[in-house]
Amino acid sequence: MTNNVQTSAIMTAGMRLLREYLGSVECEIFIATIKQDRFDYTEWRENLYEDMSLDDLLSSAAVYMKEHPETIPPNAVII
Repeated sequence: MTNNVQTSAIMTAGMRLLREYLGSVECEIFIATIKQDRFDYTEWRENLYEDMSLDDLLSSAAVYMKEHPETIPPNAVII
């Protein structure tokens, strides 16, 4: 799989998830805000789970994966 195909698949899945979770209008607002504010994903990500323990985070991830198996890439290694 080429990088362009992988990037396209990730973007398509991400947009689908944003639309499903936020709705079409809110999804567009989210994207416009990120583009407009020169959003620093790395800085934002560093504080995203600061109030969760590692066990809580792993537990939440396991629950999500169980409830949404379609979001797991076919080549994912699950431990």
